[in-house]
Amino acid sequence: MSNNPNEAAEADKLSGHQYDGIQEYDNPTPGWWNWLFVATVALAPVYLLVFHSPYQANTLAAQYDRAYAENLRLQFGEIGTLEPTQETLLEYMDDPKWSAVGAVTFKTHCITCHGPEGGGISGPNLTDNRYINVKKIEDIAGVVQNGAKAGAMPAWGNRLHPNEVVLVAAYVASLRGKNVPGGKPAEGNEIPAWPES
Repeated sequence: MSNNPNEAAEADKLSGHQYDGIQEYDNPTPGWWNWLFVATVALAPVYLLVFHSPYQANTLAAQYDRAYAENLRLQFGEIGTLEPTQETLLEYMDDPKWSAVGAVTFKTHCITCHGPEGGGISGPNLTDNRYINVKKIEDIAGVVQNGAKAGAMPAWGNRLHPNEVVLVAAYVASLRGKNVPGGKPAEGNEIPAWPES
């Protein structure tokens, strides 16, 4: 700011144009504003190449994917690749450590339809003894893997690690018989109890 009246008068000079009775001051944009615009235009191609090319550099998404893959490698390194067999599901259904991994996967992906305790919201109640698409315990992994009811139950096989599919299936199997309060009414057919582990 200046106390010089000549500078103040020059700063308040009108442009001479009139739009609907409104006149504008003839003030150019500040130099820093112009340079900011030039820098934005100059950096836009670099941003486009780094963040939108098929060969992504070290973006947050790429870092997350690498960290997630490393976590799975470390986590599942001790158990190898799990097969969705009756024996495997029964074994991991009763293992507290791996049941907790299945519970986390369930709470991350399944509670929207099945509720936080498996009592069912838009999806069926998983805590009773009746099942719609399951006849034996290993069918649970198939439903998680491939989905059911023409997409009403989405297929998670292409989004989850194969071990996560088995562990969430084991967790779902462990919910049977808990009959949580406020659960949906039973749907489907009653099936025999799971075999003894």
